[in-house]
Amino acid sequence: MTATTSPITITAPPADGVLLTDVAAGKVKALLESEGRDDLALRVAVQPGGCSGLRYQLFFDERQLDGDVRKDFGGVSVVTDRMSAPYLTGASIDFVDTIEKQGFTIDNPNATGSCACGDSFH
Repeated sequence: MTATTSPITITAPPADGVLLTDVAAGKVKALLESEGRDDLALRVAVQPGGCSGLRYQLFFDERQLDGDVRKDFGGVSVVTDRMSAPYLTGASIDFVDTIEKQGFTIDNPNATGSCACGDSFH
């Protein structure tokens, strides 16, 4: 008998949109349940502003806009508009809850720099 080995699979963030971690999806789901709404999606957008030029916006939205990129993560819909999508390709959204910080964080491979407060990027 000869031994065979299985290849190792490494999962990387999707190249065609954002990735919502399991922890972040759980937090979004809990927030939606507290609102009593199941018709809302988490909209992730990039808008001009902040000290580095662009800033992230995360909010619940019931709208479906032409050209939206929609992905599902464990029952949570994440929507990105067509203008923001190129800035967010491969970005990972997580939720942290520590003594120092609580909230959603975005790890974006497209950001070449950010401000000291971490609210904006370029």
